[in-house]
Amino acid sequence: MRVLRIFTILVFGFAIAIPQTGREIMEKVDKQNKYKTLKAKSMMILINKRGQKKERTVVRFEKDYKQGEVDKKTLVVFKYPKDVRGTALLIWSYNDPSKDDDRWLYLPALKRVRRIAGKSKSEYFMGTDFSYDDLSGRSLDEDKFELMGKETIDGVEYFKIEAIPLEKEPTYSKRIVWVLPEKWVVKRVDYFDKNGNLLKRMLCDSLKNVNGRWVFTRLQMNNFQKKHKTVIEITDINYDKPLDDNVFTVSMLESERIILLEK
Repeated sequence: MRVLRIFTILVFGFAIAIPQTGREIMEKVDKQNKYKTLKAKSMMILINKRGQKKERTVVRFEKDYKQGEVDKKTLVVFKYPKDVRGTALLIWSYNDPSKDDDRWLYLPALKRVRRIAGKSKSEYFMGTDFSYDDLSGRSLDEDKFELMGKETIDGVEYFKIEAIPLEKEPTYSKRIVWVLPEKWVVKRVDYFDKNGNLLKRMLCDSLKNVNGRWVFTRLQMNNFQKKHKTVIEITDINYDKPLDDNVFTVSMLESERIILLEK
């Protein structure tokens, strides 16, 4: 199961024993962040350094696999505006942390599918401040976690954890993660570039309980180096509804049916 999923960082909220290490805390986040399928609709707002905004409507589909080679399949489809309508990203994530995710991007203007190579995982997706790597999420075995202590933000105490990537060519040199105890939801993530400088920060707000699950319905990624930000507002979510495997195929990317998919 992947943790730190962009668009949907979800947890169950019942009392459980407090973990003692960074790894144990992230295991709690991972354990509570489980569902068979996800269908979500979001408004995406891109804001440049001059404050100019571009809006996008996006639907996202996820399906988790308990056994086998594949861990998770994800499909992201742009519905609005017209110039990006039908643009779609398909991701297959694997249980083996040494195996790169497979990613395919469909561009309707070109009517072709582009394979996103592993070396391109640090590139930004469709003008947003989220990289392809961000959208894939990470398995616990891809990082070394260290509990740095606790920190209070706006009167609320969080666990503060350092995540150091174990792969040879990571997208980030490290991440600092703030986790809310008991609900085991990620409040904030700081991302550092390969030189160790702060690159960007993700802040999560508007915590709601949806069908027994806690979910942040607003995410904001601030890219300090680009002076650009991306806001995602989740407007609707459905869990554990039937979702056919055929949705997560390259042939679906190329099909006119993709624009008819609804959350």
